[in-house]
Amino acid sequence: MGYPPEPWSLCGRMTVSVWAIPVAEVPALPAELSRAVRIVRAGSRALVGAAWVDYRPGGDLSYRELLAAVLVRAGLRTRVTISHIWVDSADSRDGGRELWGIPKDLAALEITDARAAAASIASAEFAAARPRFRLPIRFRCTQALHGRPKTTPVRATAKCGTAKVEWEFERGGPLGFLAGRRPLLSLVADDFRMSFGAAAQR
Repeated sequence: MGYPPEPWSLCGRMTVSVWAIPVAEVPALPAELSRAVRIVRAGSRALVGAAWVDYRPGGDLSYRELLAAVLVRAGLRTRVTISHIWVDSADSRDGGRELWGIPKDLAALEITDARAAAASIASAEFAAARPRFRLPIRFRCTQALHGRPKTTPVRATAKCGTAKVEWEFERGGPLGFLAGRRPLLSLVADDFRMSFGAAAQR
């Protein structure tokens, strides 16, 4: 096993944008999840996020990531489900799949404070952002693992602020359902310190 046990302690910088898109155009949830969670609806639309993440040295792993996720609910409790995700670390890919059911694939990723790119998937240009406040961030991620829902806690703090992000999605690519759409908002979480996963029970 080349990846660390959970929880992973990670640090770095994330830029995320959120769209409201027709529910019918959201990628279908895996069958194992569709029985446990429902897409959160705002009328006929769903909230979908996409993020570039630069996990920097100082955490358990250092790598880059591009992901898309949808807001769902289990009863009245909100969750996030990751529908698409690419990393440039085999250890991150294997750990994400085996520990939490996160469907990570490998890709060549470039991420700086000014731009990001993943060939044949997406690219982005970032305007200068000034994160203002260090805020706590907590949510739960629900994925399908071994045929059953698996919910994982995520806890972090970060210097948060609004950002301006110009996205370009490959229309024939896996995130083509976001092509040509303007995000509702974009945020940057700088100098984040994250704990992903739960400690083993004793």
